[in-house]
Amino acid sequence: MNARVETPETLRHDWRREEILALFREPFMDLMFRAQQVHRAHFDANAVQISSLLSIKTGRCSEDCAYCPQSVRHRDADVEEHDLMPLEEVLAAARQARDSGATRFCMGAAWRRPKQRDLEPVLDMVRAVKELGMETCLTLGMLEAEQVRQLREAGLDYYNHNLDTSPEFYGEIITTRTYQDRLDTLQRVRDAGISVCCGGILGMGEGQEDRAGLLQALANQPRHPDSVPINMLVRVAGTPLADAGELDPFEFVRTIAVARILMPRSQVRLSAGREHMSDEMQALCFLAGANSIFYGEKLLTTPNPAAGRDRQLFARLGLRPA
Repeated sequence: MNARVETPETLRHDWRREEILALFREPFMDLMFRAQQVHRAHFDANAVQISSLLSIKTGRCSEDCAYCPQSVRHRDADVEEHDLMPLEEVLAAARQARDSGATRFCMGAAWRRPKQRDLEPVLDMVRAVKELGMETCLTLGMLEAEQVRQLREAGLDYYNHNLDTSPEFYGEIITTRTYQDRLDTLQRVRDAGISVCCGGILGMGEGQEDRAGLLQALANQPRHPDSVPINMLVRVAGTPLADAGELDPFEFVRTIAVARILMPRSQVRLSAGREHMSDEMQALCFLAGANSIFYGEKLLTTPNPAAGRDRQLFARLGLRPA
């Protein structure tokens, strides 16, 4: 099992909203100093875990997530749809990711909930990628207990299922799946002993209280997520959030720092949106406690910095792959 041992002396699962908002409102330098202290107590401050993400099935999703071009409801979004990729194509992408320095290979499929006939070839992908010596992660939508059991037996290491935003703001973004649906899937994944990857998206029009609410929902789960991806909205033409206003970069960094303080042993992943972040902003995120990134030029359907740019940034900052 990948689950860490958590002790009540070091980790909390009872954060109150006002406590989290108080962290957000600390002077920026004080918040950064506090987050860096927490980070160094639990991690090598100069090591960053590298993951790679591949869309193994793209488009025609029945959900209505306002940020996602893969929804069938967002017909004006320009996305190249494709059915489930053949195993050999997935393995070729995994080998390339491994050879470029990634240690975890994440596979995403645009399903609301996979059927058993969908799951069978994905189980083969998990087994094959594991044989390459890589950690495996999947995001397939909602899962039932039996499906989770099969994934665990195939050797799946991580399952990604984001909460996206606060419970209060959630209905503004998604109506086809409830917040409790997401929590139920996460509990099934935890019960099976698979590590949880769970985070959210910033810049969707939410307020600071919603960002605090997202982190509260993450940190107060029965076990902190092993990985916490923090995404900056990538505005895609043809989606309801195409014209969303830009989030203050310092507010994004603050969210990274508060996530590190609330979930001190979790890997906090700097995820979607890095293509539009300056090197200086990314450096502040690492200083605030981010210690994981997605590597490669595409995240499902949106762009990501080229691997060469990431290597150059790591060299300038003295960072190294974990």
